Amino acid sequence: MSNSVEYILLGDIGATNARFALLSNGNLNAISSFEVAKFGQFSDLLAIFITQHCRQTPIHQALLAIAGPVKGERVLLTNSSWVIDARELQTAFGLQVRIVNDFEAVALSLPSLKSTDLTGIGGGRAEAGAPMAVLGPGSGLGVACLVDRSVVIASEGGHATLAPTCEQENRIVAHLRKRFGHVSAERAISGSGLENIYQSIGALEGLETPPRNAAEITKNALSGECQLARRSLYAFCAFLGSFAGNVALTFGARGGVYIAGGISPRILDFLIRSEFRKRFEAKGRIRNYLEAIPSYVITHPAAALIGLKSLVEGGASDSATYPRNGL
Repeated sequence: MSNSVEYILLGDIGATNARFALLSNGNLNAISSFEVAKFGQFSDLLAIFITQHCRQTPIHQALLAIAGPVKGERVLLTNSSWVIDARELQTAFGLQVRIVNDFEAVALSLPSLKSTDLTGIGGGRAEAGAPMAVLGPGSGLGVACLVDRSVVIASEGGHATLAPTCEQENRIVAHLRKRFGHVSAERAISGSGLENIYQSIGALEGLETPPRNAAEITKNALSGECQLARRSLYAFCAFLGSFAGNVALTFGARGGVYIAGGISPRILDFLIRSEFRKRFEAKGRIRNYLEAIPSYVITHPAAALIGLKSLVEGGASDSATYPRNGL
């Protein structure tokens, strides 16, 4: 992909929201955000964006970060019915399309983020040149790692088996196992995961649980209106801390662990006061290793688009991880 092209379409496509921006001469133009549920398929949304924003600025190339495993040119979103096919988009819109995983894009943003884009939780100090891990609960749970500021290790780590660390978590996981069979980390550490925790605690304690979605549970937890919601969010933060520590150990992420996604910035103060950091470090004999690793919440609203911009500008390796689709 070359900077000789005047306009390049960048897209961050999740199961809840899709964000687009045009990149021109190194500048990222205004970001447009859309609710995925309002559109039957991706091409419907793309047609609207092009009509609204590209009449005077024709585009011929697009770089899309998609919330799903990327292999080849056709991607099924993990938590949405959308299928995005690069060849179909080229036929329909005349676009050369390159697709990457959304958390690959977030990982690539890390060197470009400023201190004002981050909020630290706990101590530790980043080791220069060491791997930097990023994970994030949203509609799903993404995981990736940036190595040497240029190579991304993508993963589906959010679907690894969830590990309980106390009696309450044992009971929650056992309850979820009856519903789902395999209980992945995403079953507890995501928007739907928060709903699962809320329903599980209510069922295990024989409580009346008014039906609430993740946004409602969060709102009631932060306001203190519902103790069940508050306890559920507290458990969510504890699960997140344990999992983040596992990710740090798995990747040797002495360059820091970064929490992305739409949930963490909205519960930032609660997360800081929760057991997140305690659980992050609670790894027995290897505690000292974790204590030295800093953890941050990414508060920048469009980190994936920043990562895509760096990819356009040549900030990442052209390894086989990134099918180039002729770009």
